[in-house]
Parts: sequence; structure tokens; C-alpha cells
Amino acid sequence: VQLVESGGGSVQAGGSLALSCAASGHILGSRCMGWFRQAPGKEREGVASIHTGGNSPDYADAVKGRFTISRDNAKNTAYFQMNSLKSEDTAKYYCAADVRSLSLELGRPNYWGQGTQVTVS
Repeated sequence: VQLVESGGGSVQAGGSLALSCAASGHILGSRCMGWFRQAPGKEREGVASIHTGGNSPDYADAVKGRFTISRDNAKNTAYFQMNSLKSEDTAKYYCAADVRSLSLELGRPNYWGQGTQVTVS
């Protein structure tokens, strides 16, 4: 499985960005997908995950109500809509497949994208 993120960039606080994660090499339909982020000097943290059916997504408390994860299995793509962005959301965002938990201590995803930078000023 290869994951390629797109859609990162720079935005002012309060703005929005939309990320996409396109998969190749294997269908995503059977895999739990997620988004993680890592800010400079900080550990990578889970932000959101979504199971195969797209039901009951899970979010980190820091982004609840502002970010939305979704997926289109037919297009082999996962999405991440980020609204009301804050400076503390600045980080490199990574798409992941075979997500076990938002807490990496409980298990790491099997597959990672290369990451896309999100900068909020």
C-alpha cells in the first residue's frame, strides 16, 4: 500500500484546509484509515480515524468539532477537512492505513504517507 497526501499549505488562523490521501497498491476499503500529525520537537499524535464503513469516526479532543475525516472507498481515497484552524494545529500531517488506535502506544499503523505540511499563522 502506498499513501500520498495532498492539500497542505499555509493559512491564517480561523481558516480552513482540506487534505486528501490517495492509496495505490491495494484497496482501502478493508482498512481503518487515520490522520496523524507531528509538530517540531513533539511526538507524532493521532488526530482522527475512520473505520471501513465510515461510521463512528474517532477524533482527538483537540480537534473535535473542527476537523472531519471521511473516506470514499470507491476512489481509494481518504479526506480530512480542517476548519477553524489554530496556530497549534501547525504540524506535518500524515495519512495512515491499518490504524489500530489514535494512541501510537497501543499500536502503530502498518502504512504511512510521506506527510504534508500545514502551517497556521
